[in-house]
Amino acid sequence: MALTRDQLERWLPFLTWPRPDRALLVNEAAAGVTVALMVIPQGVAYAALAGMPLVTGVYAALLPALIALLFSSSARLSVGPTALTSLLVGASLAPLAIPGSTEWVAYAVWLTLLSGLMQVTLGAARFGWLLRMVNSPVLMGFTQGAAVLITLSQLPALLGYTGRSVVQLMHGPLPDLVAIAFGLGGMAMLWLGKRLAPKFPTTMALVAAAAAISAAVGYALNGGAVIGRLPSGLPHFYWPGGLTVNELGNLLLPAFLVTLVSFLETASSAKVDNARAGKLWNENQDLIGQGLGKIASGLTGSFPTSSSFSRSAITLYAGAKTQWATLFSVAVVAAALLWAMPLLYHVPQAVLAAIVATATIGLLRPSAFVALWRISRIEAAIALGTFVLTIATAPSIYWGVLGGLLAALAHYMYRHLHPRIIEVGLHPDGSLRDRHLWHLPPLAPDLYALRMDAELDFASASTLERAITVALAQRPGLTDVCLFAYPINRIDITGAEVFGSIRRLLESQGVRLHISGLKLPAQQVLERAGLLAPGPMLFSYRTDGEALAALSQPGGTPQDLSPAPARASS
Repeated sequence: MALTRDQLERWLPFLTWPRPDRALLVNEAAAGVTVALMVIPQGVAYAALAGMPLVTGVYAALLPALIALLFSSSARLSVGPTALTSLLVGASLAPLAIPGSTEWVAYAVWLTLLSGLMQVTLGAARFGWLLRMVNSPVLMGFTQGAAVLITLSQLPALLGYTGRSVVQLMHGPLPDLVAIAFGLGGMAMLWLGKRLAPKFPTTMALVAAAAAISAAVGYALNGGAVIGRLPSGLPHFYWPGGLTVNELGNLLLPAFLVTLVSFLETASSAKVDNARAGKLWNENQDLIGQGLGKIASGLTGSFPTSSSFSRSAITLYAGAKTQWATLFSVAVVAAALLWAMPLLYHVPQAVLAAIVATATIGLLRPSAFVALWRISRIEAAIALGTFVLTIATAPSIYWGVLGGLLAALAHYMYRHLHPRIIEVGLHPDGSLRDRHLWHLPPLAPDLYALRMDAELDFASASTLERAITVALAQRPGLTDVCLFAYPINRIDITGAEVFGSIRRLLESQGVRLHISGLKLPAQQVLERAGLLAPGPMLFSYRTDGEALAALSQPGGTPQDLSPAPARASS
């Protein structure tokens, strides 16, 4: 059967690209060149952070960016190496191999391929929602912890101690003062450039100026740490060889974490991009595009890529309107690989450290913990715990995210196991509110009127049953119980069984059960279980108004069950 145009566009988003005119191409070319001049030096710096050969950072900004562009739904994301994914590569592989070795590169490529396959699979199966299990406090704690670790890892290069151990620092010669000048001066230049001329490619200007000064003073000849010779030419196909079962086991968890962090990085950029374009974000298509980009990165011998929030912001700020801007960026990166790599020889490694440190210092926001503490102390504790665990478990920093994720899920389950159940009273504004909190009188004598703000399922059902049982024990003269059920959106098998137990308990003690505002999906479950069979002790009301009118009369008034939805109570 032939595919329709809509189906083709769903799987091949590049078919929807706008046809460019001369004015659009000029605008997109300017934006693309701006981003390319930023991503090239960043790529080299992030490759060093990942422990990879430096040129692979530029490879990561070429074919992966192109493939991700062709198959993603978000038009203006800058895909390539990022600080967080680079740190994850270095941290994950540190126990397994020596940085920069052939074995290290093979493991990094497998990490990239596994992460890419995970993303493509999740996107094709429409399971992008699974990755939203990581909430904002966990991501914030991990990001802050990773930013601290990245910044600390750059201090030796920034302070002129590259390649020296702590003992050598104590007993060796003085630090490299020229490296300190390059590093701290580079950070100052990047800081000023970001604030005074955000459209200007300050990063590339810094690299060019540092290379020129380094060559002029003979920094490399005097033993200074520089980038050195980088191979020219486009990347070739690379296959990392096979993996043993043990090696695969060691890489699966880090690959999942790379997938998770990469998706969250993409989300932060894609939401902004699509909101400005007035479109809904297609997270599953972006998972596919980003996953294919990672696979392309691995097969060219590079490391995992992601969407860079800072470079995507520069893309938008530079005026990019369509995907054509990224095509120009890719073309500039390809030209640099063919002809410009020798120009990076004299760039001091302290300048690369300045690029990385400046990017990660921008992620540090201690005030975010204070703001979160004011809103929710439990979630602030989860964020702080994730932060501490990320730093404490370095280099295996993925335990920080996993620990935070488990804490967040435990908090989520605790809240569902302890749902909010209140005894309601009629507020002067006409709404039903917590009777004890607002000091309201009972709705009627010998009536226990309650509301549970949760689904009636395996997690919350026992709490509802306990609340009613306690009320029966503490109020011997109780004659009526009314459940205002509008907040209950779903009932599962356990919830239905508990509802049946509650009904039988109340009937055995001669207590009438009133149900108000039961929604159709919940009602259908109880009907199929035979738990809403008419009886002299069961009363049902379509709306809270009907319930209040009936309960204000002695004994209440029976109503016929109806599938029509009830009006929401306050």
